[in-house]
Amino acid sequence: MPAEITAVTPRSPAARTKIAPGDVLLSINGHAIGDILDYRFYAAARRLALTLRRGSREYTLRLRKGEYDDLGLEFANGLMDDQRRCKNKCVFCFIDQLPPDLRESLYIKDDDARLGFLFGNYITLTNLTGREAARIIEMRLSPINVSVHTMNPELRCKMMGNPNAGGSLAYLGAFAQAELDLNIQLVLCPGWNDGEELRFTLRELLKLPTVKSIAAVPVGLTKYRENLTPLRPFTREEARRVIEIFEEFRSVAPPGPAATSPLASEGGLELCCSDEFFLIAQREMPGVEYYGEFRQIENGVGLWASLRQEMLDLLWRDGYDDYDPARADGLTLRATIATGTATAPLLRFLVDEMKKIWHNIHVNVRAIDNRFFGEQVTVAGLLTGQDIIEQLRNDDLGEVLLLPCACFSRLVEGQTLDGMTEGDIARALGVPVIGVGGSAQVLLDTLIGGDWKQGSFLP
Repeated sequence: MPAEITAVTPRSPAARTKIAPGDVLLSINGHAIGDILDYRFYAAARRLALTLRRGSREYTLRLRKGEYDDLGLEFANGLMDDQRRCKNKCVFCFIDQLPPDLRESLYIKDDDARLGFLFGNYITLTNLTGREAARIIEMRLSPINVSVHTMNPELRCKMMGNPNAGGSLAYLGAFAQAELDLNIQLVLCPGWNDGEELRFTLRELLKLPTVKSIAAVPVGLTKYRENLTPLRPFTREEARRVIEIFEEFRSVAPPGPAATSPLASEGGLELCCSDEFFLIAQREMPGVEYYGEFRQIENGVGLWASLRQEMLDLLWRDGYDDYDPARADGLTLRATIATGTATAPLLRFLVDEMKKIWHNIHVNVRAIDNRFFGEQVTVAGLLTGQDIIEQLRNDDLGEVLLLPCACFSRLVEGQTLDGMTEGDIARALGVPVIGVGGSAQVLLDTLIGGDWKQGSFLP
């Protein structure tokens, strides 16, 4: 796609030139610009020769800037190319389990290495070409986040419904040889890639010297699985066995080149199960030392430990001066926090810690069952407005209702998956509603600092 320029950032290096919206960027220092990776890589240089097209005429200009300073061009398409769609038909694909008639964007399956670089998305490698892999190596795009699932080539082809799924694992070796860091995600399905298959996968991955993290998450299943491959959730005992396998590999030096990499507790290799595995297994959640640098926290790996430790540090180590301790006995508040069933126990713990200081606050944490997708779905980010309203309609919600920001898409006017805004929920329940970000600091600022009184969505 043409790299059409839509805007030039004021006071940027490009603003000092004659570049104008509507121009098309063709090359930088002789390198053709095909997409956002080309642009960011070649525009990092101090001296630039830009070739552009205006109408039917091409022109070239030269400029200097600081190395890695933003050139200041904005483009009609964020990737400057078509987004690459997933070519797999994974037996566990969550998008295939969505009900009909949701907004169209929810059904898009991406598998684009550029989104991995820009936003940390995980890729499967199955639609990567040799040329694209060479470019990743040339540009030193690291870390690379990969959804592997299994290192058994035949099983990977079967699980991912793609005959190229096994052969594409060779890219892992090429990236490791090029010294690019790798973060590996394993979506585990009971009876498929757990047990001895999981042990095989871990052994093979730990032969790669640049693997920085390996994390396992359980398959997510909704009630909309008609005509799909039969799958079932993990039982308590099966989840415990997954955790035990990871503990086996954490307790001994990994084989092969990775033997020199210390485990997460020493700041090196992270070998972790997701929070959901510990919840299913009914095992005590690990402390922060289990997760190292929390490289896969966005996948729900260590979120519980991180939030718990943050709250304890704020209240008992760093102090709570921002919240005026002199007001502790006089502060009164009645509020409700609604969240997914997986997160509710953690939020109850956080609220209990707050009440040790502010004795007169009354905050009820309500776990919302996900009836829309099925009660096997327990995360807050997949709650719908209709489930929240239906289950809270007859509750005494107090002065304010807090909902996780994860419920509301930032891309579609802050809507839940079923198209409701905070304002819609507030009007239905007759109480102010505010979305709260996933940090202890934000929770304290909102409840104790009174941030909800400004900018909340009133009924």
